[in-house]
This record gives sequence, structure tokens and C-alpha cells, in this order.
Amino acid sequence: MRILLVEDDIPLATALQKSLQTEGFVVNHLQQGKLALSALACDDQDMMILDLGLPDIDGLEILKQLREKKSALPVIILTARDSIESKVKGLDYGADDYLTKPFEIKELMARLRVIERRLGTANTAFICIDEVKLDTHAHKVFVCDQVTGKEHEITFSKKEYMVLKALMENAGRILSREKIESKLYHWGEEVLSNAVEVHIHKLRKYLPEKFIKNVRGVGYIINTKG
Repeated sequence: MRILLVEDDIPLATALQKSLQTEGFVVNHLQQGKLALSALACDDQDMMILDLGLPDIDGLEILKQLREKKSALPVIILTARDSIESKVKGLDYGADDYLTKPFEIKELMARLRVIERRLGTANTAFICIDEVKLDTHAHKVFVCDQVTGKEHEITFSKKEYMVLKALMENAGRILSREKIESKLYHWGEEVLSNAVEVHIHKLRKYLPEKFIKNVRGVGYIINTKG
């Protein structure tokens, strides 16, 4: 999941970035609303966390412009405006959720996971495809032994887990190398040309044969049986 964080409170934004990245999200941060609108016009994001009290333009105006352009980008408003009128206005303008400051990071994470599941093919914290089960809450991967029927946990690196999660959430869909990279790295982060291929190679060593399939010249896909 790529999240655009639009927040002018630098200490809060820094803390949020750290927490979200620990949970496996890719976070790109901007302090100004007009820059956010420009970024969204030319760069795909999966979700936006939006402050309302920005220095150059009100967050509600950003939301209004997005919805006028028929953008379906999920937006969580994160603001100090806690009146019922403000909440109703934010939701009526097209926000998917509204969270007031101060807030608990666990609550924000839970709300993000709801939207994340809605965007993918999973409807619970567990994604189960064939012999592979991914626990998106605990960040764990389990494979069922076809002989014994017992599950065993496999430990992957953070990036490997994120690649597998992206593919399993989009089971049945081909993801290009560029699309997978966008879910692993934030703006400005150095990306090796063969990074995705290296992660896929490592995953295949421990997952069932042909679980991750290569569509030559297009990308990678996980199909479901039947």
C-alpha cells in the first residue's frame, strides 16, 4: 500500500511515517495541499491521509477537487477539528473515514487495514490461497505441508513479505515489476534494477512450486485453484 500523507505538523508526520513503515506501508509525505494535488495528478497512490488545517489550502478543498475529478482514491481525514459538523462535512465531501487528533496509532492502523482489505481481494486479516496463509496483522506467513497437513511458519525479510502480500492481495491479477516496486519503496529511495526479481527468487525457494507465476514481459501473478 502506498500512502500519501499530507500533514504540515513535522513531528507528527515523522512519527506517523515511522509507524506506518514499520507496519509495511510505503509512505510519501507532503506538507502542502497544492503539492499533494500535483502529485496525485501524476503519481498513483493507494490511499491518502489528509490533514485539514494545511498552510496553503484547506484539506476539504483538496478532497472536493479530487471527487469532482471522479477520483476514487480512499481518503482518511486526520484532523483536530472534532465537531460533529466538521465530521459530517468531511464525510459528505467524500472522505472514507474521519479520525480526530489526538488519536491512538492502533486505531489508525485498524482503519487503514479495513480500507486495504477493501482494495484487495481479502476480506479478513488472513489471506489464504492454496497452501499459503498470510497473516496481515501479525506479518507472518504459513505454509501447509501437503503430507502432514500441518502449518509451519516461514520467515521472510520485510521487503519479501511486502512483495508476497501485494501479490496475494491481488490474486488473479498480473502485477508489473514497476507496480510491485511502487508498493515497496517511497519517493527518493534507491531501487536496484533487479530488486523485485531477487525478492521473487527468494520467495519461490520456500513457497509451493509455481505458486508465483511469471507472465513473460508483463509481470507476476498468483492464481487460485479452480
